[in-house]
Amino acid sequence: MFVDRSLATLLGALGMLILGVTWHSRSAFMQRFSPLGWILTGFFFFNDTSTYIEKSDMVLTIMSAACLPAAIGISIWEKKSVRKEESEALHWFRGAIFYAGFPYMLIAHVPWLNVLAIWFVAWQSGLFLSFAGLDGITMGETMVNTTTGSIPWAEWTGNKWFIAQPMAEHPFHTELLMADGSALGINFVLACTAIQSMIIFVGATVVLDIDVRKRIRALIITLPVIHILNLFRNAGLIWLHHTYEGWNWLGLSMFDFGHLYAARVASLAAMFLMAIILFELLPTLHRNVLVLMSPLGVDAGLPEIQDQESSGDDLLQV
Repeated sequence: MFVDRSLATLLGALGMLILGVTWHSRSAFMQRFSPLGWILTGFFFFNDTSTYIEKSDMVLTIMSAACLPAAIGISIWEKKSVRKEESEALHWFRGAIFYAGFPYMLIAHVPWLNVLAIWFVAWQSGLFLSFAGLDGITMGETMVNTTTGSIPWAEWTGNKWFIAQPMAEHPFHTELLMADGSALGINFVLACTAIQSMIIFVGATVVLDIDVRKRIRALIITLPVIHILNLFRNAGLIWLHHTYEGWNWLGLSMFDFGHLYAARVASLAAMFLMAIILFELLPTLHRNVLVLMSPLGVDAGLPEIQDQESSGDDLLQV
């Protein structure tokens, strides 16, 4: 990390807060601060680049490393933008980042919310495993990973309403146990809950300037599907780990291969399909995304998409 994680978190929270304020405000004076919000937010994600390098996770390394240059590019784009569709898309993106990133940071830094999310998904993943023949899977003790070691959640004397002390990368985890009480060897952390994926769709949808009923429909369609797919993913990884415990390929265990590569590819494919569904339901969202991708050479096709906007109501009635 380039700076301490706690400092990076504060800078990221400040950056997202600035983006949120400038999204809500129509004041020209407040809009001047949006580049600072972009840069601070981009640096928050960029700061984890070295962590992913140490883990040899090239996918997240590349994505994290690209965040700061992308944020700087967006801040420059906002200053130079003169086209209405670009200004609207960048304005939407500001709100989407705030309403996706800020709630997730809140969950990640409020221990009770963090742990409750882990318990909720771990319990349901164990239930799904019973359909695959692994009966009796239960949740073990929840541990707290501090910088000095791991201690049980019940014995942790830290602030359970806000993380106010240095913690390890995954501060809370819950282990699954077999029917005989032995450890399954897999821990559930916040990243296993798919909250990151769901909150992206929430942020992208709630800030659209459309009828609230359309936004609610879109969320009803996407969020439960993402949650159920994530439960299948978790249960599948656990089943593979238990069934092919001795499997090894290029130094990767079955769990590592499934978790780092196979499940990640499947998750990205599922997110892509969900995005296509949202684009059909919400043409405005589609237009904004294409405009933001135009610097990469993607043809936004704005007139054609604008025509689809007029048929959006008919589509939603099907």
